[in-house]
Amino acid sequence: MENIDWKELGFGYLKTDWNARSTWRNGAWSPLEITQDEYLSLHMAATCLHYGQEAFEGLKAFRGVDGKVRIFRLEENAKRMIRTAEYTMMALPTMELFREACVEIVKRNERFVPPYGTGASLYIRPLLIGSGAQVGVKPATEYMFVVFVTPVGPYYKTGFKPISVMVDRHHDRSAPLGTGFVKVGGNYAASLLSGDMAHKAGFPGVLYLDACEKKYIDESGAANFFAIRDGAYITPKSPSILPSITNMSLRTLAADFGLRVEERPVEFAELPTFEEAGSCGTAAVISPIGKVYDPDEGKTYTFGDGATPGPWCVKLYEALRGIQLGEKDDVHGWNTVL
Repeated sequence: MENIDWKELGFGYLKTDWNARSTWRNGAWSPLEITQDEYLSLHMAATCLHYGQEAFEGLKAFRGVDGKVRIFRLEENAKRMIRTAEYTMMALPTMELFREACVEIVKRNERFVPPYGTGASLYIRPLLIGSGAQVGVKPATEYMFVVFVTPVGPYYKTGFKPISVMVDRHHDRSAPLGTGFVKVGGNYAASLLSGDMAHKAGFPGVLYLDACEKKYIDESGAANFFAIRDGAYITPKSPSILPSITNMSLRTLAADFGLRVEERPVEFAELPTFEEAGSCGTAAVISPIGKVYDPDEGKTYTFGDGATPGPWCVKLYEALRGIQLGEKDDVHGWNTVL
């Protein structure tokens, strides 16, 4: 292994030693294959290439303060992939297959789990695709399940510091009653143009509004949005929003800390009333939002001083990271300790 500077690691792909694969055909999943091959052999008529039969997950493994490796909320990621597979009519990976593949590949690539204290982690990417040939809009007859890992640093180069996001009223990440609530690649393809426009304007993130009325806050780029106001943790609820496992965990911690948890439609008009705001997801955990710029209205909304994370963002971030790193008691049983 090349000499990795763990503290300078970015969020991207770095080759590791092993990945796992299983193929579904004739109504059953094949035994797990462990390989060093980074490439997949696909038929040119595979349904993942033509009809979007593709799903993925993202979860992390951490080197704890005690030296042990912990995978965070593996079962919830498995459940979400199964829900996605059901909606896109793909073969369902079993909980056992998902767990076996993730655990086995983390163990085999343990030397790539970053050391405790570096701020880096091992990102786990389960992938499910329609691999069977099909011409005509219908489900495939064969599917491939793949799990690979790669060490990653912070999603944003600035780390745990407030970011500025730009409101995009002219593009939608997903449609109501569509694929927004499942984790498919098409949702992310739909966000690339908005993200590029925001980056060129100097904003690392995008804030989407609902696709129907542009009245409600939807998602913050590839992450869920949340806010703090008057002792409440407030986060949008909509059928077009991906149920974030990080957000689910933060809601539990917020309740543990005595915050009132409100998961409901959140009007954009409420934005000036929030004391703190943030986006949350596996990649960044929490990215505090310092400013929201609305180009159509020519307004900027600032939370706190815009440059310092709010106290609740800090408390929730430290609590979640503490559980992931074995610094705090895992009272809810979220970690799989290897």
